[in-house]
Amino acid sequence: MTIAREFAKRIVAMRADTMPAEALAWSKVGLLDTVGVTLAGAREDATRIVEEVLASPSAGACLVFGSNRRIGPLDAALINGTAAHVLDYDNATNTMFGHASATMMPALIAAGEAFGGSGRDLLAAHVVGFEAGARLGRGVNMHHYEKGWHPTSTLGVFAVAAACAHFLKLDEDQTATAMAMATSLAAGIKANFGTMTKPLHVGQCARGGLMAALLARRGFSANDSAFEHKQGFFNVFNGAGTFDAAKIFDSWGEPLDIVAPGACYKQYPCCASTHAAVDAALDIRTQIIKMRDPIDASQIARVESWTSAQRLAHTNRPLPASSLDAKFSVQYCVARALLDGRVQFEDLEGDAYCEPRVVDLLKRTHATPFAEGAFSSGNHVGAELTVTLADGRAFTAKIAKPLGRTSANPVSDAGMMAKFESCAARALPAAQVKKVAQAIEQIEQCTSIRDFTTVIETVSPLRAAS
Repeated sequence: MTIAREFAKRIVAMRADTMPAEALAWSKVGLLDTVGVTLAGAREDATRIVEEVLASPSAGACLVFGSNRRIGPLDAALINGTAAHVLDYDNATNTMFGHASATMMPALIAAGEAFGGSGRDLLAAHVVGFEAGARLGRGVNMHHYEKGWHPTSTLGVFAVAAACAHFLKLDEDQTATAMAMATSLAAGIKANFGTMTKPLHVGQCARGGLMAALLARRGFSANDSAFEHKQGFFNVFNGAGTFDAAKIFDSWGEPLDIVAPGACYKQYPCCASTHAAVDAALDIRTQIIKMRDPIDASQIARVESWTSAQRLAHTNRPLPASSLDAKFSVQYCVARALLDGRVQFEDLEGDAYCEPRVVDLLKRTHATPFAEGAFSSGNHVGAELTVTLADGRAFTAKIAKPLGRTSANPVSDAGMMAKFESCAARALPAAQVKKVAQAIEQIEQCTSIRDFTTVIETVSPLRAAS
């Protein structure tokens, strides 16, 4: 049996009524997080430009988040997918090694608006896509990631295709075709991190995965062997000897990846690879403030940050040259956390990265890979930080995993709701934010995704792009 058919057999067999309640609960958290970050990113420049380039997309059933405009499902998936990732505040999967819900939710919501489906169907389809994307990650990573592909998009398109195939109730043949077709729609390289093209990766794979499912539903064809073919996905994207297809299907769903290790939820609107270092910086700031007045940059002689070589490859940006660049600068995020006790939207917008006191500290902030053995084997998310003051005193903090990194150390419900409210408030008035949150909480009772997105509509977004 081909890989595409192995996927299809499992995708079609998954049912909401046999899924663990915990899986559906985590899927709802993913919906809350994704709706929030999509609203927050709806009027960012990258999102706006994508919509403008579509040149007045045709009217349809699907909401453009942050507005009351409705367009076709593929265009909505592209625009809203870009918005979901533009602030780099969306959740990620530890196994796929990329962002998951931001790729799937915009496509699933658009599919529901255009073709019908319930809130429970949406949650279940998200669980299915999460599993498919994560399982593919087991088979191709870490070589796939280290080679330079952006798994959020190159693997995310399969998560979207699987989720949409399940949501649209494709049969096994159609689902296999959608997954095989997605091999030709996978794209995205890490060279474009720190630019508008990175969130476009999410928009394009949301559109591509949904398109694959829709085309397959209409009888479009693809090569069932498109994964394992000598010129197929595995050999082209990874290369011979750098993947293990057996790992994809071994113990499928035992447990479901959305349950354990679960998704990584961000506390800060910057690259997840900086978060452990930010946590360490906040820890050190607390240590110092217990002993003296709030920190001034001039009091800090040197900052040393150690993160994994894998993470540092795209976050070692000593002097960021743009607000987008700053999101991926571990030095900048650490400096902000030390000086201000937080990293928030305003720190990553406009010319905040040029603020003199921060630039001054950046000159004394150094990032290097941590030594082998500094953390447990396979830990690529930990960080260690040492801050030396001008008077010679040194403070150190070591974080094995940032809060929210796995389902075992989750951000609290209150913390997730606070994040949602701060994100949604950038596009909606406070009263509407609460209505949207309530609609998400009751999503299992929702029989129409179109009714759900009606709650999100807004005529005049509160905040324009910076």
